[in-house]
Amino acid sequence: MNQGLLLRFENLVQLRGTCRQLRALSSRKVCGARWKPVELSAHPVGSLLLHPHLWPKHRLISGALSQCRHLATKEETKKKKKKIPLTKGEVEIRQKMTVEELAQAMGKDIDHIYEVLLYTDINLDSVEPDSILREDHIKMIVQKSGMKYKSAKLKEEKERKNTDAVKRQVVNYPAVLTPRPPVVTILGHVDHGKTTLLDSLRKTQVASMEAGGITQHIGAFIVHMPSGEKITFLDTPGHAAFSAMRARGTNVTDIVILVVAAEDGVMQQTIESIQHAKNSGVPLILAINKCDKPEADPERVKKELLAHDVVCEEFGGDVQAVNISALKGENLMVLAEATVALAEMLELKADATGLVEGTIIESRKDKGKGPLTTAIIQRGTLRKGCVLVAGKTWAKVRFLFNENGEAVDAASPGIPVEIMGWKECPSAGDEILEVESEQRAQEVVAWRTYVEQQEKMKKDLEVIEAKQKEHRLEYEMQQQKLAHLTWRQRKAVLYKANKHLMFSRPKERAEMDENTLSLIVKGDVDGSVEAILNILDSYDCEDECKLDILYFGMGDISENDISLAEAFNGVIFGFSVKANESIKKLADKKGIKIKLHNIIYKLIEDLKDELNSRLPPTVVETTIGEASVLDTFCVTVGKTKIPVAGCRVHKGLLDRKMKFKLIRNRDVIWKGCLSSLKHHKDDVQVIKMGMDCGLSLDKNLEFSIGDEIICYEEKEIQQTTSWDPGF
Repeated sequence: MNQGLLLRFENLVQLRGTCRQLRALSSRKVCGARWKPVELSAHPVGSLLLHPHLWPKHRLISGALSQCRHLATKEETKKKKKKIPLTKGEVEIRQKMTVEELAQAMGKDIDHIYEVLLYTDINLDSVEPDSILREDHIKMIVQKSGMKYKSAKLKEEKERKNTDAVKRQVVNYPAVLTPRPPVVTILGHVDHGKTTLLDSLRKTQVASMEAGGITQHIGAFIVHMPSGEKITFLDTPGHAAFSAMRARGTNVTDIVILVVAAEDGVMQQTIESIQHAKNSGVPLILAINKCDKPEADPERVKKELLAHDVVCEEFGGDVQAVNISALKGENLMVLAEATVALAEMLELKADATGLVEGTIIESRKDKGKGPLTTAIIQRGTLRKGCVLVAGKTWAKVRFLFNENGEAVDAASPGIPVEIMGWKECPSAGDEILEVESEQRAQEVVAWRTYVEQQEKMKKDLEVIEAKQKEHRLEYEMQQQKLAHLTWRQRKAVLYKANKHLMFSRPKERAEMDENTLSLIVKGDVDGSVEAILNILDSYDCEDECKLDILYFGMGDISENDISLAEAFNGVIFGFSVKANESIKKLADKKGIKIKLHNIIYKLIEDLKDELNSRLPPTVVETTIGEASVLDTFCVTVGKTKIPVAGCRVHKGLLDRKMKFKLIRNRDVIWKGCLSSLKHHKDDVQVIKMGMDCGLSLDKNLEFSIGDEIICYEEKEIQQTTSWDPGF
């Protein structure tokens, strides 16, 4: 006892009974002194040796022990710990409970949980009060403590109150209704002169600014007529890729001007435009363009339209037809007067008071102004400071701009306007509703987000249940096939079937997956991105190369796009966007492809080329020569007998460097190379047509008279995808 003081504790509970606590104590300094364990074989469990020269003389051992949680006295424990509830006979458990949560549910202290865990394979060094326990361990702890367990009921979520914003009721009081300009959408096939027609009406050069002369956005403009009337025109794309834009244009319009080229007649997008107008119940005006060309035939166009229920006035219908030349400006005033006359017949009026309602035609991101939207106001008057909601975003209007980029103070019904102040870019086609305050706007957005999440969860659950059902059926079928085997035999069969997966590393498994092309799609406006995504939705060649869209959005190429493409080995496609020099250098450094285009069909062609490059090349066999086996014999080389075929070339030539195959009864028996090729007794490289030769294979196979020897060359040819986007 002169070398140290032996402290002995009489029972396991006072010591807190675990080797983990002893180890923790041995490595912990108490009041500047370090506890050192004595050989436990020489002393009972719980004996510790404390060297007296390490003890501070002015401290007591009780003071040192009280600083350790597991050596605290009963009185201190009562003061520090909260009152533990009475032990229940049944414990509510749930998944992912911590040690502390389980102790509270059982009405025990944490040390009780540690004591029970001694009977498990858990490493107590890694267990802390906030450590998560497995479900089977939770059940075992409850059972070892002499209790029963039951699963805790999930809290039922209260049904949320619908806080969505809705349109005002339509009020037809003549006192509040005021005339508004008609909204006219110009529809037609690509390159039939829609934008040129609008140019001539506005006296501007819109078409010259479009990439490739093809409109790829919706343009909303006001045209002031000489008589003083205003007409709001929407110029929609005619390309096949922009079907959704054309449909959106007809949903907000009052009149459709159908432009048809006099020399081309009715085309695919012409028919689609007629269908959009019929679905929206919008009246048509037929504008037969390019009538100044010598091959123009306006009468043929009118007769072709009869097949699609578009009957002109001269045939007894109600559709006005005007022959124009947009390029030369012929008969444009006649077309405008026809539009104004039809608008007067429709008696277009709107309520310019109250909360604003409208429709987003297009949205985009601007570096200086942030998210911008082009919208048509349908009710109310939009002013600065109005709080708007559209889709799952909202805006407090900061500025309003007209089609020329000039700031305006207000926008009345029927007027197109660009709105600045959105928190995020809404989708084109979303409905704009004005609300009372920013708080109300946030409530609406929160509700719409919640509804979307619920719908997504419902769909995900359906997919999960379908997958579970499919896996269950596969498992049952597998069990039925193995039902006649013993459990050892079943185990052996399953092991052999899954052996190649068990021993493959994660990286190797990834390489075994299907070939995938990962894409990042960036566009200048929402409608462009939507058009590209609609085209990608038609991709139906997943068996050739899987197409994975990592991200899509608006704006120029950014560093985040580069990082995402690098992580997934993806390709960035940009439509009418830019990538600055620093971004291009970063992409080159990381080996990321950035493909920028201004014309949509060129972007799709580039995408198809990228898909083709991901496809493995196909091997094509080209026959060089054919020979027939006329006789067979054997040659002894050392102790080995080698079969030799005596052949005659009857087509092409035999080249020893090429590959050969042996055909018997139309079946390929062997493929490989020749070990020897001789003419008489001389080794040769080539045997021409009509010559006899003797040859042996690199594999000892017996020849038969009548066998065919084919000499062929293998060439790798790049595959092309069978995907057809439709244009």
